[in-house]
Amino acid sequence: MQFRYILSILFLLTTHVLSANDEKAGLSGVVTDVTSQAPLAGATISIPDLRLTTTTDADGRYEFNALTGGRLTIQISYVGYKSKVEIVTVQGQTIQNFSLSRSVVENENVTVTGVSSATRLKYTPVQVSIISKKDIQQSVGNNLLDVVAKEAGVSVVTTGPAIAKPFIRGLGYNRVVTINDGIRQEGQQWGDEHGLEVDEYSVQKIEILRGPASLMYGSDAIGGVINILTNTPVANNTIQANVQSTVNANNRMFGQYANVAGNINGLNWNAYGSIKTAGDYHNKYDGDVLNSRFNEKNFGGYIGVNKRWGFSHLIFSHFDQHMGMVEGERNESGQFVYDDAVPGNNIIKGRTPLEPNQRVQHFKIALDNSFSLSNGGRITALAGFQRNQRREFGHDHGEEEHHDEEGHEEEHDHEHHHEESEAPSAYFDLRTVNYNIAYHVPEWNSWKSSLGINGMGQKNQNKAAEAIIPDYGLFDFGIYGVASKTWNQTTLSGGLRYDTRSINSKAMNDEDGAEKFQAFSKTFSNISASLGATHAISDHVSVKANIARGFRAPNLSELAANGAHEGTNRYEIGERDLKSEISTAVDAGIEITTNHIDISVSPYFNHISNYIFYNRLLAATGADSLTNGIPTFRFSQQSARLMGIEARFDVHPHPLDWLHFENTFSFVRGKFVEPVDGSDNLPLIAPASVLTELRGEFTDVLKLFSNLYVKVEMNAVAAQNDFFAGYETETATKGYVLFNAGLGADVKIANKKRFTFNVGLQNIGDVGYQSHLSRLKYADANPVTGRVGVFNMGRNFTARLIIPFEWKL
Repeated sequence: MQFRYILSILFLLTTHVLSANDEKAGLSGVVTDVTSQAPLAGATISIPDLRLTTTTDADGRYEFNALTGGRLTIQISYVGYKSKVEIVTVQGQTIQNFSLSRSVVENENVTVTGVSSATRLKYTPVQVSIISKKDIQQSVGNNLLDVVAKEAGVSVVTTGPAIAKPFIRGLGYNRVVTINDGIRQEGQQWGDEHGLEVDEYSVQKIEILRGPASLMYGSDAIGGVINILTNTPVANNTIQANVQSTVNANNRMFGQYANVAGNINGLNWNAYGSIKTAGDYHNKYDGDVLNSRFNEKNFGGYIGVNKRWGFSHLIFSHFDQHMGMVEGERNESGQFVYDDAVPGNNIIKGRTPLEPNQRVQHFKIALDNSFSLSNGGRITALAGFQRNQRREFGHDHGEEEHHDEEGHEEEHDHEHHHEESEAPSAYFDLRTVNYNIAYHVPEWNSWKSSLGINGMGQKNQNKAAEAIIPDYGLFDFGIYGVASKTWNQTTLSGGLRYDTRSINSKAMNDEDGAEKFQAFSKTFSNISASLGATHAISDHVSVKANIARGFRAPNLSELAANGAHEGTNRYEIGERDLKSEISTAVDAGIEITTNHIDISVSPYFNHISNYIFYNRLLAATGADSLTNGIPTFRFSQQSARLMGIEARFDVHPHPLDWLHFENTFSFVRGKFVEPVDGSDNLPLIAPASVLTELRGEFTDVLKLFSNLYVKVEMNAVAAQNDFFAGYETETATKGYVLFNAGLGADVKIANKKRFTFNVGLQNIGDVGYQSHLSRLKYADANPVTGRVGVFNMGRNFTARLIIPFEWKL
């Protein structure tokens, strides 16, 4: 295939330009308290671009050996102190000391998302949020994306507690790119019936870029990027392990996770595994929501080397989730039904998914490399392979045939469920090869720049009779250049990119031999660009602004869908003549940061030409147009506009520095330029919301607890009356207010941390509510109460126990 030759050429070039540096370089020093000059033992020093981390010893000393000279971005952090980010020029054996000041907030951080190399957050012209491992562990929620959704401008489309998809500023599905350990996650992003194929317990850090990011990530990222980091090397000559147990009372979920990571003279690794099992969740209106249960088994990690020339890491993971699909069918008494069973019997109370259900498996392997050059530059090269398999099981199975374009029978694998003879009704098998090669030019006169190419090749096959999208092949290629310049208190950033995507869709017949998909080939090409600036007005006030142009090629579902599957109430039909979406976005921000008050305000505007959406088809009589008894929807497009604002207001009042009063506000409005069936509102737009948290943090309590916290949250979500009413696609949603609480600490015995515990109570008032972005909102009405759809989870108690181990070699 074409991309294989490109990769071979690039790796050959890499080996030729790689140059050994005969002079050994290193970086060492001491980390101290800025006031007392006392050494800080256990402070963390990291070099993100080189994937290096170490901690200070009892005397506050740190050391990195076997480096190549050049300018490096260094991050220093310590609990209870303000994090610091410094640019250090390493030449030979370099000594650099750092002093940290006490602070109740850590408002200095480094991002690697949407930039050519690790960069201070305040130097990025776009809005980037960072969620730390501590934030994830202390969260009160049902899954990883519940944590992400607490960030301003981020929302989640859900189909029960196990299925969630991220939306950023009103855009989701293929418009948001998810990166996991440098690899663009590729599954069936166009569907509602499955979430991210990432083990949530393994996540160490999440970075969220809000706004168009096509410049670095190519077609699709016009909404934003979620970058999930799971494998981070530990300090040299150290072995660490963690065991974690988690429970959710509402759906009887139990999760177990363990990992072990080590680093011995640059040879480093991480290995993890997890299991998760859950029954049906419940709420005050629906009782137990039948078939919302799920089971999950995952493993992964990496092995690699970090040397003076750079690093090479082999990353692998396997995600395996088996989940029920909620249909919402009820009997005349208002109870959910499964054949002749009702809630309360042994089958219904179990954890094994009933039919319909699905199994999603995602295997990934990648080689991530960084080569340091003698001139101070770097070459990064990543190549990855992913296989995403999604099998759906309906009520009626059997030996089914799949026909190619000539009508010949093909043999395919069968998935076993309950009975060994049963086969999936739908089976999507997507294979993706990713590549990313970049040359990072040596920093000169405060200029940082990179040139690169990246893209992917894909092959999708249907291995069951029920095909919703056709078999297809795809090749994606992009070339880009980015640069930034810093002088005085101003940083200017920008870049240009060209992408081309070729799609070859196959002809396919249905079970009766009739043509279901016609063969076609299409190519989409376009240019992306961005220009932005940040400026520090003073030590406490900074402003930023950015304008960006990006594009998204239509996916295969939008171009060629022809079918429905279990768990949906739509028969979807694609439109082959769809054009690429073109996004032109402007956003700005102002940040005010002091020792006791943090304020940020970020307005934005996004115009999207050829915005793609689906709408219900109506018959000539005005009734639903039905295909096989299911309402029919067809993809269409026209121009749209999104505008909104995100704001944060955090107070840490003196002298009550342990008290945090944090507030996050999000508002987005999406409108068609011209009304669609009388409605000018875009679909799937989250209503305005305010998240308020009152939290107390205590560094040391009774010498038994450290980093003790207690918090109360209020999540106020407004009603959504600006919904897409065209063709009765959406309905209004009532507002609601939820209260949550959390408590946790590190427990010390003999002055050493032995374990960490976190407990939380979600939806304390057991409020019956429906999120506007819940797909279960459109299930059938309860014949007894008249309430339409299924409600979200009720009151839920959560608990997490983490036991760490560490050995110094």
